[in-house]
Amino acid sequence: NERFWEPPVRLYVEECLQGRSGPRGADFNMRWIASLVAEVHRILVRGGLFMYPRDTKDPSRPGRLRLLYEASPMAMIVEQAGGAASTGRSRLLDVVPRGLHERVAVILGSRREVERLVRYHADHDGGRDRPYTNPLFNSRSLFRGA
Repeated sequence: NERFWEPPVRLYVEECLQGRSGPRGADFNMRWIASLVAEVHRILVRGGLFMYPRDTKDPSRPGRLRLLYEASPMAMIVEQAGGAASTGRSRLLDVVPRGLHERVAVILGSRREVERLVRYHADHDGGRDRPYTNPLFNSRSLFRGA
């Protein structure tokens, strides 16, 4: 679903994929357990970041996880443990529900990583971000830019 992600999320993932040779200067592991509770447990024990970001596939749904009974409970636990939780644009626990099954984007985990992604969203929204470039079409294929 990368093609539907917002530019700040694509930029963050691109930096992580570049690993030690990229701007972050460190290698990262990516996992998907398909269980929010298991993912949050792993983050509490080992650190890291969980994202279920907003995408453009269905603009009427700003996220996939339900605010009241999925996102907010996990956000409270992560924040009480010293982490952070955000939609990318606002603190997750500050989102006022407009409906019982309202869906939101979720970014939660290690405070420093969440703050980085929030900063990328602010830079993007303010027109200060750097463009996302996909290395697939420049360094590992026959399609080279002029």
